[in-house]
Amino acid sequence: MREEYRLKPSDFNTERRPTWCRGCGNYAIHDALKKVFVQLELYPHQIIMVYGTGCSGSGVNFLRTYGFHCMHGRAIPIAAGAGLAAHKMTVIAVSGDGDIMGAGGNQFIHACRRNINITCILVDNHVYGLAGGQVSPTGGNDYKAGSATRVISVQPINPVSLAIASGATFIARGFSGDPLQLREILKKAVRHRGFSLIDVLAPCIIYSSVDIYGYYRRKIYRLEDVKSYDRSKKAEAFEKSLENDRLPTGIFYKVDEPVYEDTLKQIDRKPLIDHIISDIDINKLLNRYY
Repeated sequence: MREEYRLKPSDFNTERRPTWCRGCGNYAIHDALKKVFVQLELYPHQIIMVYGTGCSGSGVNFLRTYGFHCMHGRAIPIAAGAGLAAHKMTVIAVSGDGDIMGAGGNQFIHACRRNINITCILVDNHVYGLAGGQVSPTGGNDYKAGSATRVISVQPINPVSLAIASGATFIARGFSGDPLQLREILKKAVRHRGFSLIDVLAPCIIYSSVDIYGYYRRKIYRLEDVKSYDRSKKAEAFEKSLENDRLPTGIFYKVDEPVYEDTLKQIDRKPLIDHIISDIDINKLLNRYY
């Protein structure tokens, strides 16, 4: 670490204290992010955090960076736009499974296939926690939680499988009950150039009676402990992502591919936000439509 860099994780705190329910997985993600920023020697003014609607969205009040709290399902396109305008910044989208896999599912797929250079943290608890605990798209298969009036018997979305199939170049799964592994995954995801997904299993301790910490600790194993596993093989990653009897965590897939930003001549010299446009005459363009 550079001698002149003297920030501590606590320097990323705002004057407001987190208000999540005690034991919520958002605390582990919040803590991991602050420590990763210090490890990567990032300053608050170098980071853009975009939060979706949901329990995780209140994180915009607690983390001292540039922040944007957007409407339901739009965390990824807002983050993509911010990244295109200021492509030298570190851009991270944080939102829940109901937000990204539900209202924002289409946005997620196209961000993956474009390989936009942002990091997406999916807070995955299988419920709409802020709306009363209805089952989210990652629930299903006879899943029932919170205010759901009936058992949901539909096939759940698998965020890891979907990201692999859609073209993301860094895909991982973490667990809020394993903060050390979560930090290492986040650090590598933020460093990666391209679209990074971290599907964080973060139990809702209010509305979920099944997917709680003990349940995950019994089922989870680390991919880094599988010596023969090759994270550069897409077919192997996809096969691992479909495991259900046991749940692998860690990095499923990582490859280096051209990022979307590298195809744009508009930003090859400098970020869009640094372009001076006040002296541009657009009358010729407007006259074409009169």
